[in-house]
Amino acid sequence: MPTIQDLYKPSLALLTDLYELTMAYGYWKAGMADWKAGMAERAAVFHLTYRHNPFNGGYALACGLDSAASYIESFRFDGDDLAYLRTLRGNDEKSLFEDGFLDYLGAMRFACDIDGIPEGTVVFPHEPLLRVKGPLIQAQILESALLNLINFQTLIATKAARMTLAAKGEPVIEFGLRRAQGVDGALSASRAAYIGGCAATSNVLAGRLYGVPVKGTHAHSWVMCFDDELEAFKAYAEAMPNNCVFLVDTYDTLEGVRNAIEAGKWLRENGHEMVGIRLDSGDLAYLSIEARRMLDAAGFQKAVIVASNDLDEGIIASLKEQGAKIGVWGVGTKLATAYDQPALGGVYKLSAIRGVDGRWQYKVKLSEQAIKVSTPGVLQVRRFRLGNECIADVICDEESPVRGDCVMIDPLDPTRRRIIPAATDFENLLVPVFRGGKRVWKAPALDDVRRRAQAQLATFHSGIKRFLNPHQYPVGLEAGLHELKTELILKARGVTA
Repeated sequence: MPTIQDLYKPSLALLTDLYELTMAYGYWKAGMADWKAGMAERAAVFHLTYRHNPFNGGYALACGLDSAASYIESFRFDGDDLAYLRTLRGNDEKSLFEDGFLDYLGAMRFACDIDGIPEGTVVFPHEPLLRVKGPLIQAQILESALLNLINFQTLIATKAARMTLAAKGEPVIEFGLRRAQGVDGALSASRAAYIGGCAATSNVLAGRLYGVPVKGTHAHSWVMCFDDELEAFKAYAEAMPNNCVFLVDTYDTLEGVRNAIEAGKWLRENGHEMVGIRLDSGDLAYLSIEARRMLDAAGFQKAVIVASNDLDEGIIASLKEQGAKIGVWGVGTKLATAYDQPALGGVYKLSAIRGVDGRWQYKVKLSEQAIKVSTPGVLQVRRFRLGNECIADVICDEESPVRGDCVMIDPLDPTRRRIIPAATDFENLLVPVFRGGKRVWKAPALDDVRRRAQAQLATFHSGIKRFLNPHQYPVGLEAGLHELKTELILKARGVTA
């Protein structure tokens, strides 16, 4: 599978916000790049999390780890990057960065440990999707790129999962290229949508790069280029007898179905079969029912009805409830742009920094809003199961192993607690991706990731998958971590016992 560098040939080290570099420069000036003789650069721990489930839903679907790993694997400032940074000026028109710092960046080699939750995993607010541990400057500079790569793909994979759940097993095809936000937005959306459950994409480049199946028919312009609709359908049938899904709503939809049937008969006489028709406007429930009746009466019971026209999970679910006879769903704008929530809102927060004594000093960020208070520690997520069903996720500190029963505390309401017996099966969700700057994780095939997503969704109670008022899956802090967080908050606020 191609890496992100195959799409963007120049170095991507500058895929970052300027403030990441100004902070890195500040760390360097403060001596944190070589902060104590005989010791390595000062180490830190950051976690990438999100605060709210997207689309008012009950979960998200982790995506983008492979893209992030590919980016990190070739992370390096090259000569052109450094030459550009030398041109930057402060408000006094003097160089923003000293040559010594730029030389440091040029010589820097990635050395962090990174753990990530595998793509296709169902995840929830506050859980770290990535943990970055290593030299402070490196971990800081990675922030913007990692958020970019993880946020968007997680958002789109989640949206695709919701749409495929609404379709109840019927294929959903991603048609979003023309409405996506740029080239990379389109390609990332196609990849993430496939992981989320879409059966195919219309994006041919995504098909070539990622191996996603590609599907497509013709547009209204094809029909309009001929004297009448039937002539257009027959011409298309002659050109592509093995790919005939006729778009029937250029002029009059039901008349278009009749013309598609005539073209289908011509195909059958010549040893081929019409695949189906596509509806792209109007009352899709009524038109699909009428079209199904007409196709069946004409002997085309196997011809599928494809529907498009600004569909999303709510419209798909409504059409299913109305008895629509749609067999394939084409979704574009509202999937590829995450139309009703265009950003996941992921954050990347410092949670620990190594002290002079070599021990971790845990850090917490405060806020007037409880949901924005960060969690300190070197975090891991334990997912507990009873049989095949997931029952709770507990965020814990890897430096303080849990022994015996696990007490889980709601991070937003400490009065809500749950005891999970010590014998309960669990798995750690964060897995090693890089160790000492070297990649140790091999990305699974895209089809395997897609299957993982479906298997993951099947292990959760159906309530979290509801579109309206979904069930809140239990996620909390391990009791010792909760106490540590509370202690650090009180200390930062100057509150004494």
